[in-house]
Amino acid sequence: MKDRTDTLPSMRWILLLLLAAPLCGCYRPLFDEKLPRHQYEQYDTAREGSTPTEEYDLFGNPQPTLRARLSDR
Repeated sequence: MKDRTDTLPSMRWILLLLLAAPLCGCYRPLFDEKLPRHQYEQYDTAREGSTPTEEYDLFGNPQPTLRARLSDR
């Protein structure tokens, strides 16, 4: 019968790899910033102009314009 101390070092390595894997993320963004965000962006830009990506709140802090981009206009 195997002793429990034989499997303990291998369990430590597995745990270390599982915890370290998320820290080794991508070195570049998944999508380029110049690509359209959705399939209708060219139509929206030609029709209404470009949609701003940020707006400023009452205190001057930038926030994403989710309401303008996600609403039905």
